[in-house]
Parts: sequence; structure tokens; C-alpha cells
Amino acid sequence: MIEVERLCHDYEGKGVLAVDDVSFRAEPGTIYGFLGPSGAGKSTVQNILTGLLPLQRGSAALLGQAVTSLRPSFFNRVGYSFELPNLFGALTGYENLAYFAGLFAVPTEDPMRLLERVGLAAAAGKRVSTYSKGMKQRLLFLRAILNRPEVLFLDEPESGLDPTTSLVIKDMIREQRDRGATILLTTHNMYAADELCDRVAFMDKGRILAEGRPRELKLRYGERVAAVEYRDGNELRSERIALDGEAGRARLAELASSGRIETMHSMEASLEAIFIRLTGRKLSA
Repeated sequence: MIEVERLCHDYEGKGVLAVDDVSFRAEPGTIYGFLGPSGAGKSTVQNILTGLLPLQRGSAALLGQAVTSLRPSFFNRVGYSFELPNLFGALTGYENLAYFAGLFAVPTEDPMRLLERVGLAAAAGKRVSTYSKGMKQRLLFLRAILNRPEVLFLDEPESGLDPTTSLVIKDMIREQRDRGATILLTTHNMYAADELCDRVAFMDKGRILAEGRPRELKLRYGERVAAVEYRDGNELRSERIALDGEAGRARLAELASSGRIETMHSMEASLEAIFIRLTGRKLSA
């Protein structure tokens, strides 16, 4: 479990808050997504929770223990995958995992089995300095789950990955959740967050702007409208039908019973669209 209350952080002590009154709670067996662009404050929160930055104001706890009182042995229960690779380039992929496995005082996963799962078995004996960005990203993720962590921090885990490998990594993230880990996922990839996260928080300029289950947020910020394409003789026509009124429901039933519908989509908002609505700017801005 991760519990954060009214967290604030000012890097320079000049009143400019990188994290501004942030509160959230992530339960065991869930994936909690921190969504927002670079500079939103997502990584700052993670760094406070993992002890890389001091707690200045507010409170934060991992598994019921305040982050200000965590002992080194506690980190046997934590996994962390950084966005930027911090691996030993002179060691092989296998040697990197074996070295870090040896630092833990708890049972760890078999490095070779993990490498096989993400398609790195053939490169296990090669120096990491020769790895591509995507290969390094896979190795970072494997290092984060070596110790079967109870709390797992993932910072842009799909960065640099091809679509096939992304699917494998997503499945492995879900496996960590399903065995009971609390996962905090920071990303600007709204599509990945929508697929993976049980709850999400939209963060921008150090503040949480909205929080909840992805489906609930999409319904809250979307439209109750169906976009329908249907055949009218030889022509393909499109129509937006409001679902709240009796007339709209009757029109949709009429088209459905006619058998002329080619495509039909609900107009729920995407997570990307919600971010734009909340901030007035695109995520990449």
C-alpha cells in the first residue's frame, strides 16, 4: 500500500512547488497511474517515496511505514524501474541481474528465466553497453521485479519498446499486480495507462487535477452520444445520436432494427482528451 497526504516539494526553497498538495492512496493488488507530461511532478513524488528526495512537507508511507523511517532492509520489499537506464554497461545482461539479485536478503527470480520471457536470452552474455534502448528498458524492468516486490515503482516502463515487447511487459506488470503488489506507474502514455491502470491521477504543474477509475473518468468527461455509420441505399451516412433523450434512443433502435448499421461507437472521452480538457493543452506540450 502507498499512502500520501498533502505532499509538497520545493527544489530551491523559493516557493515554487514541483509537488503541490498531492494526496492519494494506492491499494495492494492495484496499478495506480500517475499521468502527465514531463515536469508535471510525477517523478518527484516517486523519488520522495523511494528516499531519493527528502520529505519536506506532508506525509507518505509505504506498506504502513513512514518513508522518513524506512531502514535499508525495507527495500527488500520494493522494486523500481527508472526511465533512464542506470545499468552496468561493462557487465552482461545476465551479470547485471545476477549482481542485483545478490544484493537482496530475500528469495529472487531466476535471471535467465526472466531474460527468456522478454526476448533477451540470446543477448544474456553480451555487454549491456552494446544493448539498444529497448533492450536496456527490458533489463531495467526485469531488475525491478527480481525480488518479487510488494511495492513496485515503474517510470515509463514501455519507453523504447516495440509493440510486441510492450505486450509482454504489460502482461508481466499485470502478473505483479495479480500476486498482490502495489504498483505506481508514472507515464505520459495515456493509451498504456488506460490498458493497465485500475486507478489514475492526472497531474500537471505539481497538482493532481482529477483522480479515479479510467472508465469512470471517461464517462464523467465524455458525451452520452453514439456515432453511427449506416447505409442509405448506395450511400454511407453518419449520424451522432444523443442517448439521454427518448427520441435519440428511439432513433438508435430504429437503425439497429433496420440492419443498415455499418459501424457504431460510443463517444466516451479518451484519457488524452480528458487531459486536454483539464489543462487546455496537449500532453506533449
